[in-house]
Amino acid sequence: MATKGNSGDNRTRSSITIFIVVGLCCFFYLLGAWQRSGFGKGDSIALEMTKTGADCNILPNLNFETHHGGDDRIVDQSKAKVRNYKPCSAKYTDYTPCHDQRRAMTFPRTDMIYRERHCPPQEQKLKCLIPAPKGYVTPFSWPKSRDYVPFANAPYKALTVEKAIQNWIQYEGNVFRFPGGGTQFPQGADAYIDQLASVIPIANGTVRTALDTGCGVASWGAYLWKRNVVTMSFAPRDNHEAQVQFALERGVPAIVGVLGSIKMPFPSKAFDMAHCSRCLIPWGSNDGKYMMEVDRVLRPGGFWVLSGPPINWRNNYKSWQRPKEDLEEEQRNIEEVAKLLCWEKISESGETAIFQKKLNPESCRGSEDAPGVTYCSQDPDDVWYKKMDTCVSPASSNADVEYKPFPERLNAIPPRIASGSIPGVSEDKYLEDNRQWKKHVNAYKRINRILDSGRYRNIMDMNAGFGGFAAALDSPKLWVMNVVPTLAENTLGVIYERGLIGIYHDWCEAFSTYPRTYDLIHANGLFTLYKDKCDFEDILLEMDRILRPEGAVILRDEVDVLMKVKTIIGGMRWDTKLMDHEDGPLVPEKILVAVKQYWVVGSNSTSTR
Repeated sequence: MATKGNSGDNRTRSSITIFIVVGLCCFFYLLGAWQRSGFGKGDSIALEMTKTGADCNILPNLNFETHHGGDDRIVDQSKAKVRNYKPCSAKYTDYTPCHDQRRAMTFPRTDMIYRERHCPPQEQKLKCLIPAPKGYVTPFSWPKSRDYVPFANAPYKALTVEKAIQNWIQYEGNVFRFPGGGTQFPQGADAYIDQLASVIPIANGTVRTALDTGCGVASWGAYLWKRNVVTMSFAPRDNHEAQVQFALERGVPAIVGVLGSIKMPFPSKAFDMAHCSRCLIPWGSNDGKYMMEVDRVLRPGGFWVLSGPPINWRNNYKSWQRPKEDLEEEQRNIEEVAKLLCWEKISESGETAIFQKKLNPESCRGSEDAPGVTYCSQDPDDVWYKKMDTCVSPASSNADVEYKPFPERLNAIPPRIASGSIPGVSEDKYLEDNRQWKKHVNAYKRINRILDSGRYRNIMDMNAGFGGFAAALDSPKLWVMNVVPTLAENTLGVIYERGLIGIYHDWCEAFSTYPRTYDLIHANGLFTLYKDKCDFEDILLEMDRILRPEGAVILRDEVDVLMKVKTIIGGMRWDTKLMDHEDGPLVPEKILVAVKQYWVVGSNSTSTR
């Protein structure tokens, strides 16, 4: 009896075992079918990545580990034709497509139109790689880069002669030295900033974001950095040879730009302080149009610093070699426009005047139909290629909001979020976005362990959202240019309210900067955003133009998009690696990391033009 019972139990257990095995086989068959179906797109890539080792670290010399190759076999790219991009001619070493001097001279000079952005049509875009000059080296680390730039990186000596007595720049052997001087502060930017700080609360974090119009080599912004003020500097191309290029080689935020006929590419109420030091902008002309544009981007309670002519003209008209009547009229016009804008002159010392914008500008005008005031009717944040008008941006309902000091401002709820000004974005959604970017950046630091070491000073986020990437990466060793594409939701105002800086841009066109000006480029969902809008090839060639040799790239996007991107990169002298999402291989979003190879003029440099 006992034997019969045991035999029956064994048969039962065997049946259960067979049932489990058959069930598992069916489950894995269905899982494989699901992965092939597209609902789990990228999982096969992720599984293969797991086999080859997903923890790929970029070495200190910026080469990938040699055993991290072979990604192309994961998804069949054998039929994808890889175009090998040749180097451009050496004459394009410092090419700025939308600020090309030859093209600029075909446009009117009125209102500085010829110095504005004028991009080449599609058929004239270069399809080659911009070479670095011979002898190019990685810039010095900050803060040494503030004072020294390798001569080979920007081999232009004109400013050393033209601005010799003003202490802009000096040539010493194989480097340029920047003593920190300027036209209005030949004794150094530090002493000049101390003078401003006696009136403006720079030290307590109230002033965090600054705008320098006509910046020269950006010494004002360079020396404000140690006071925890981040400055967006701009100047036109070729007005002073390589001035913006020098600024970026020094590790100072700057773009090529001009106050002309088009609005500045910044949102309203972006800056705590704006500055002009002998910037040659005719503030008193055009019915105050340029001052009105500064007013648009200046926060209520913000400061405008004007240093140089016509301030204190009575004592300086002879040295300036200008008629005192002209200078008197110019200063009178400036002060009349300032009064119209509700700016109060709070200081005038030497050749420097400081104005402060009222917290609630409407309080000094009395009514919406105040005499002499024409209000702008368009959205003050809709500025891309929009004509600058002679009108005053009306104060918003939260005009008198007081911003928290930095760094508290970085992670506080921005006023635009708190007031519901961004459709569909609640405070909870904003906070969740912050949490996600802290998680993403921690994953990036595991991939590239020198990310926040100081190796990368100039960083760009090509699709910045709310600035979460920059906020999570925040460090005195680096700064981030937060770009909000014109196709994306308009969040740039939020970025500035966090105490960060950025710019509007359309990535179907070239960026307003010199070649080799960024150490690291990050892009989240950028190629999905521009899918069917413009060629991926053009975006990637522009990234290559503005990225330094041995600079790094981090792309986060859907796997099918990244594989198309990776095919193009295959012909661009970049080393690449496709990575899993930090949450594991089943997430269809992946990370593509890359390092641009070092090469200079003459390295197989065959022109394609």
